[in-house]
Amino acid sequence: VQLVESGGGSVQAGGSLRLSCAASEYTFSSGSMGWFRQSPGNVREGVAAMDYVGTTRYADFVKGRFTISRDNAKNMLYLQMNSLKPEDTAMYYCATGFRGAPGARLDPAYAYWGQGTQVTVSS
Repeated sequence: VQLVESGGGSVQAGGSLRLSCAASEYTFSSGSMGWFRQSPGNVREGVAAMDYVGTTRYADFVKGRFTISRDNAKNMLYLQMNSLKPEDTAMYYCATGFRGAPGARLDPAYAYWGQGTQVTVSS
């Protein structure tokens, strides 16, 4: 399974970006999937997750600003990020194939990861 993220970039505070994650050989509709981020010196943290029936979960620090979605026909996962803040600056990763109990899980126990896409928010 290969995951490829895209859509990162540099934006000013208050701006928006839409991240995309394309999957090969895997159907997002059959399992849990999530978006994570990691900045230098910090642990990887869960941002948003979705289970196979479409239930979503968000980290408190992105609630109301970020939206996770998927397109089953295209095998794509998305993260719409609005009202971006400088503290959102990080490498963003998509993941799928959660190893534990099914659900919209924000802990990083996923089997498959993309290479990441950088998001930089300036003040």
